[in-house]
Amino acid sequence: MSLSSDHPDAAPSVTAALTADHHSTETAVAVVDERRLLKTMHWYDGFVMTLSNPGFIIAGIGYTTGQIGALGALAFWLGSMIIAVLQNKIYTEPATMFPEHSGGIAMYAFEGWRSRFSLAGPMSAIGYWAGWSSVLAIFGLTTGSLVQAQWFPSQTWSVTHIVHLDLPRLIAVGLIIALWIINSLGVKPMKLMGYLTGTLLFVPLILFMIVPFFLSDFSFSHLSWGLLGAAGSPWGAVQLGLVWLYLNAWSAYGIEVCATFAPEYHDTERDTHKALIRSAMFCLGVYALLPVALGGVVSQQAMADAPMGFYADLLHREIGGAASNVVIIFMIGSFLLGMNAASAGGARTLYGMARSGMTITWFDHVNKHNVPNRGMYVDVVLNICAVLLLPTTVAVLAASNMGYVLCHVFALSAVLLLRRDRPDLPRPMRLSTPWLWVAAALALFNCLLLAVGATSFSMTGYGGIREFIVGLALLVLGCALYIYRRVVQDRARFTVRDQTMDIPVVTQAAVAGATVSRTTGETA
Repeated sequence: MSLSSDHPDAAPSVTAALTADHHSTETAVAVVDERRLLKTMHWYDGFVMTLSNPGFIIAGIGYTTGQIGALGALAFWLGSMIIAVLQNKIYTEPATMFPEHSGGIAMYAFEGWRSRFSLAGPMSAIGYWAGWSSVLAIFGLTTGSLVQAQWFPSQTWSVTHIVHLDLPRLIAVGLIIALWIINSLGVKPMKLMGYLTGTLLFVPLILFMIVPFFLSDFSFSHLSWGLLGAAGSPWGAVQLGLVWLYLNAWSAYGIEVCATFAPEYHDTERDTHKALIRSAMFCLGVYALLPVALGGVVSQQAMADAPMGFYADLLHREIGGAASNVVIIFMIGSFLLGMNAASAGGARTLYGMARSGMTITWFDHVNKHNVPNRGMYVDVVLNICAVLLLPTTVAVLAASNMGYVLCHVFALSAVLLLRRDRPDLPRPMRLSTPWLWVAAALALFNCLLLAVGATSFSMTGYGGIREFIVGLALLVLGCALYIYRRVVQDRARFTVRDQTMDIPVVTQAAVAGATVSRTTGETA
């Protein structure tokens, strides 16, 4: 008996019950579940989601420049983005190898490491999820603080008992809930939100990245290199630089988020590749120009005194007080874009983990709008708790970044392991040999960032040993959920080396031999 679905994008699960009557007539009853991620996105939809990265540097550039100067900020923000661009190119190979995998680079880490170290997958996935999920709390509070400073400066009330409650936190909670509702309604509202806030983002980007070069008081002599002065010694300068590269990784590496939506692109192979490469090129330009433009008109001390407040003064000088109110709204839009990407990407990571057997089956579910809503429930609850219970969410970044960088270590090395262990798998976007050496070098470099950055939070004031312990606890939690899934829910034996292999879905073109392997030189 052949059962098929009329839904073009469905991969339904089918159960049939056969019953026989006294005439031995068999009746087949099929129950078809067509709820899954649908192919409704183009490459530019994924590109829009990565426009949250300029919002990350807008939120963080003041802290970096305030400590190590504009030239130091340029070196480490641009350096982080160069690493991210190279990584994005490398991820085009596994992204097109496993086109049905939701969850992005954590899924590549799982496939590459499962036969050698099965816990690498769940550790990568929980680290990836924590890195993106924390955006909701951090940007929610940042937005709330901007709203208070710009329009409600007298509303300084606060309540601190079991929870911390004030106006910025109320605004943050409201935004987290609103974005959860928007994302739960399907891909179209999510994309609409992305296009709206992404378009608004270009206004503050032009004002902060281009216009400062034309101000009368702009001067390259204002650009300062304060790394050695902040560190106190040559080795201290190296260590501080590695710490900033480690912390900036949370912002710069995020351009890989468009790979999270691979199963939802119309043409998974081409759209994923285009989204990864073009988003990387755009963000590289932003990270190169913004530190120079701002550093040429705003002093290091001014940024140190007001890491976010200096924007209001700069806008007053550029366009006046009335128009600056509008631009502040556009800045808030860029933060909402980051929260939107975090909500969508984080939920899909948990969904992909469950689909691949890396966490509990409860997350393997999509709602009637074909959205993995249960992952969003967890994101919403945990981020609201972070907003209300923690005195500051900046420490959340220090803790969550550990797992996020570790995820990149596993994902980059997974590309090499897949080449060695599973050389015959289809690779529509096959990397040339030099790129494999680049992948190895970046994996080792990210290991160095982990070793130094994860143990040196206090050098930048982002946290200390407590955040280090929280980061480790998240990784342990990911491993515990994986073991529970294997032993209790799947009734299988837990092994450190999982020899089962996932066979990726091969497109009809690949089966017919029409898909031509594209080398790096042909696709760059």
